[in-house]
Amino acid sequence: MDMTFENTPYTISVIGLGYVGCVSAACLARMGHQVIGVDVDPRKVEQLRQGQPTIVELGIEDMVKEQVELRRLRATSDIVEAIRCSDVCLLCVGTPSNEQGHADLSAIWSAAEQIKEAIRIRDQFLIVAIRSTVPPGTCQEVESLIAESGKVPGVDFAVVSNPEFLREGSSIQDYFNPSYTLIGTEDERAFKQMSEVYSGVKAPVLSAAREVAEMIKYVNNSFHALKVVFANEIGVVCSALGVDPHVLMGLFCRDDRLNTSSAYLKPGFAYGGSCLPKDVRALNAIARSRNLDVAVLSAIERSNNMHIERALRMIMAAGGKRIGILGLAFKSGTNDLRESPAVALVERLVGKGYEVMIHDSAVLDSLVNETDRKDGGGSLAPHLRQRLEPDLEKLMQAADVIVVSQKNKLYQLHVQDASQSKPVIDLVRISEEVPDSGSYKGLTW
Repeated sequence: MDMTFENTPYTISVIGLGYVGCVSAACLARMGHQVIGVDVDPRKVEQLRQGQPTIVELGIEDMVKEQVELRRLRATSDIVEAIRCSDVCLLCVGTPSNEQGHADLSAIWSAAEQIKEAIRIRDQFLIVAIRSTVPPGTCQEVESLIAESGKVPGVDFAVVSNPEFLREGSSIQDYFNPSYTLIGTEDERAFKQMSEVYSGVKAPVLSAAREVAEMIKYVNNSFHALKVVFANEIGVVCSALGVDPHVLMGLFCRDDRLNTSSAYLKPGFAYGGSCLPKDVRALNAIARSRNLDVAVLSAIERSNNMHIERALRMIMAAGGKRIGILGLAFKSGTNDLRESPAVALVERLVGKGYEVMIHDSAVLDSLVNETDRKDGGGSLAPHLRQRLEPDLEKLMQAADVIVVSQKNKLYQLHVQDASQSKPVIDLVRISEEVPDSGSYKGLTW
């Protein structure tokens, strides 16, 4: 592997010599760092000492042998010894599922206890980077445990999240060619030093809150699992119809503007409109007509309806009887009311006795011009028409609770102002800069 790295060399201890640990140790050594591999299993320690990897992976055998011979990679079973001479400690221990499905963090706590003992007699700053996949809040707990040593977080040490994005079979390639390297920390010194650790990798080093970094691997893998199941269920339906699913999904993947992109992947309100609802129902009807069990496809509509109910509960919990709804059409800039989740939400509120006022300029204009039926946008029931309020300022003043159900720039400043005096329930994240107010609540943020 012909690579040249220019970076600041650190002494790095890698705790746990399983799949992630072995790959991380070898690659970090290849980047010029002094690496100490640590494991409680004496067989793994001896393997690494002999220049042999602890896993089977393309390219790892030659890399481990080379780095051991160059004396950039060594191994020990003594965590305390490794920590005493390290600048950075990577925790790469296993976190398997327990009987309830939760991550078993016993190896994390065991390592943290030993780090606590080792750090007592250190003077220099230590970074503890958790590379294992752990639930949000684990870094905070590890930090608190290590602080029992008397050392001060942010002064004597920092605990950061550093998730790995490695695929078995191509882990070395993935290590040196990631989309980005993520460091979960708000400690500037820790972020700077971890950025230097990875300076030899040609990819951006991004920062995030620790909890975000801890969560991302679960999200990544759950989405990958969802994609596998989705493709398999499409295969089941296609096979029953005599359609080649590989040709179909090949075409599906050619669309990287919508299908295989970031489109539709931001949390917000439920879907609606003229296409998604009817086509999801039609595909499920086809599956049912052939007695096909497609668990993921059949759950889509139910999950969408649950999201509307989730919004309803938030509004009811906010208190107040006069509800101001900002946006009725399913998408800003259109008067299309077909299966709009905002319409469904308003119907539920009215049915529960709430006074509802609605502002939507596109819908109002179409009613004035009598175009709501002509363009296929769907008609508006009389009891909802009478709740339309053309005066946005009047609605903002009169409502006890403001509900944002449409991303419309017209509403942004009004929401900012209203949140200072009354509850605002934002279903669509109208702005990336959410109001700094306790009365503002996002649907899932």
